[in-house]
Formats: sequence, C-alpha cells, structure tokens
Amino acid sequence: MIEHEVTTRDGRTLKVLERGDPAGRPVLVHNGTPNSRLIFDRDSERAAARGVRLISYDRPGYGGSSPSPGRTIASCADDVRDIAAALELARLAVWGISGGGPHAIACAALLGDLVPAVAVLASPAPWQAEGLDYFAGMGELNVEDIRLEVENPVAARAKCESDRLEMLALDLDGLMGFLSTLLDPVDAAVLSGELGEYLIECTRSGLAPGSDGWWDDGQAMLAPWGFELGAIATPVLLHHGRHDKFVPFAHGEWLAGQIPGVDARLSDDDGHLTLIANHLDAIHDWLLERLD
Repeated sequence: MIEHEVTTRDGRTLKVLERGDPAGRPVLVHNGTPNSRLIFDRDSERAAARGVRLISYDRPGYGGSSPSPGRTIASCADDVRDIAAALELARLAVWGISGGGPHAIACAALLGDLVPAVAVLASPAPWQAEGLDYFAGMGELNVEDIRLEVENPVAARAKCESDRLEMLALDLDGLMGFLSTLLDPVDAAVLSGELGEYLIECTRSGLAPGSDGWWDDGQAMLAPWGFELGAIATPVLLHHGRHDKFVPFAHGEWLAGQIPGVDARLSDDDGHLTLIANHLDAIHDWLLERLD
C-alpha cells in the first residue's frame, strides 16, 4: 500500500492510494458515495494477481482531500489528470461504481488522450434524463434523500450532517438496518460479511472530516454534468444489475442507449454490490486489453 498527497493545479490536496501490483498496469478507481480512497483487500489481491496497479483517491471534501465547493461531475477530469501527472502516468484505465460511475463517464468524455478505456458499474443517469423515470425501482432511503435535496436544500443539508453522524457510529448490523430499503436479498447476502466491514471502514475514513464531500457529490449529481454523453469516443463497458435498488436497472438501460458504442452487460442476476464480487476480474481483463 502506497499513499500520496497530490497538489492540484489550483492548489488543493488530493489524498491518493495505490494497491494491487505496484509494477502493474495502472487502473484508477472512482469509488461510490459517500466516497473513500480505500480499496477492499480482496479486490486488491485479485488486481495484483492480474498485474493491475489500482489507484484511488478521496474525492474533494472526503478523507484527506481538500473541499472544492461547487464542483461538477466534469471537475474530476482535471483531478485525474493531475493525479496521472504526479504519478508520471501517460495512460491509465478507469472504472467507477455507483456514485463513482458518473465520474468514470466524465473520464471517458473528457480524457480521451489519457484514458483509453472506462468501465461503469451501477451508475446513476443524469437527473431529469429525458425518457427516464428516475425513481422507479429505487429504494425508499435514496428516493427520500434525493427528493429532499431537490425540494428543500436547507433541510437536506442538515439531514446530510445528521446522517453522517449516524453512519460514523454504525456497526455491521446497524449498517444493514440503515440501508435496509436499498438491499435486495442478493446485495444483503454479500454485504453481511467482510464487504460490510470494509464499507464501514470506508464511511469512517471518507466522512471523518465532515459532510462537505458527501453533500457536494449529491449536488454535482443533480446539476448538469458538464459534458455530452453522445460525444464520448472512448470505449466504455457498462454493467448494471436488475436487482439494484440503490440505482435502478432502468438507469443502466438509459445510459446504454446514450453512450456511443457502449459494451452493455445488463444482468438479470446482479444487484448493486454484487457487481464487484461477480465481475471485477472480467472488468480488469477488459480494461487491460485496451490499455495495451
């Protein structure tokens, strides 16, 4: 495990983590929301076995990274470019899951010279996407939070902070309860063991300095993303599971219809959390073929 503090061109700090094979081919990870740079031990071991150098970072306002109020989804492209420059990388592949999915899509749209391939797992579609019922099939917790954020931002900001305090105190049983309306049985089964403990560690790490990063993630998700999906020329692999209640299956179907040339793998068997457990090795293989 190697950690760095990267200074961005505008003077902010990004906390960066490297795991997997330190001599392997670089793949940058955009983790979900709330965000953390931490990588699951099992994922690191699997990456190392495939010669993958996994790189992740705290998005602005999380963990050890400086806040960046008003950031957009597109803003992450500059941060990824600064990380690549600091690590002296001329090319790197990218994948992102859940709230990290739009940030991975931004890399496909805006970093074609740096990023030759992107994988997108369980990503939400843009807010108010034409032809998409955004909330259909979504668990109650996420529906209520997003609606509150749209209708009453002041109350939503206060709830974000109170939820942060609650999540910092959760054990595994508490986490399962907190997320209960989002957990299809296939996701509950994988969350109940080591993955759940890892997610608790991520939450505590990412939210330790405050709720700014979490709030800014949500705001960026609901604002214009800052790029056009139809202009993407970078190869994109898209995974989405029909049992996903965090980000409903229709979001994956919608994105699959918007990203040119996408390799869409829409699974009848997966949920949200199972995508990593079931497909990470194949995702890394797909990315590495295009990184060569």
